[in-house]
Amino acid sequence: MDKAARDAILAALEAALRRGDKSLVGNRGYRRFLKLAAGRRFEIDPRRVTLDAVFDGTYVLRTNTALTPLQAVLRYRERWMVEDIFRSAKSLLATRPIFHKYDETIRSHIFCSFLALVMRKELEDRLAADGHRLEWADIVHDLERLSQTEVEQDAKRYILRNTAPGCAGIVLRTLGVALPPLIRCAQPPPTPLQRPKTRRRTRRRSANPRAMPSNTLI
Repeated sequence: MDKAARDAILAALEAALRRGDKSLVGNRGYRRFLKLAAGRRFEIDPRRVTLDAVFDGTYVLRTNTALTPLQAVLRYRERWMVEDIFRSAKSLLATRPIFHKYDETIRSHIFCSFLALVMRKELEDRLAADGHRLEWADIVHDLERLSQTEVEQDAKRYILRNTAPGCAGIVLRTLGVALPPLIRCAQPPPTPLQRPKTRRRTRRRSANPRAMPSNTLI
């Protein structure tokens, strides 16, 4: 595959060189095979072509972290999860296109995307710990199928929920999320009647504290 791609680039490069070489310098695919010859003209460098052929069938990863080569390869292979997260956000959540004008909004967008990736990884780890191997597309599809409908009958309103489709029930049980009942009343409970407050009668006292009641015997 690498040799076929390189041969196609070299064939197009030779045709472009016959038309003129000045516009080829800005093409990265062409520039890596060019050298500056006499008369300040560009031509194909056989040495660069040979060096490029050394890595046919080999994918080189370079990192500035302290990861071992095996760890770097395993982390790089998880890149598809990040790309799939962006595809899911753009298609399912309809977040495309997003135009940012300020650095704060750009950082917020990146943070939300990274947070979605972390939450997805946490969900998949919990499912794997419980012995479940589920496809992400199936998880999203089945969770979207959860729905509830509000109906009215005999002047009463009810909310009807469908049964958890597919793997939605497994996902929610793994997360510890309880679904509401299949049928529940949508009307709030009646408020209890409040009794009117009664005023407490107080005994009037005599203005003269030494005065005796009239019916008191001495």
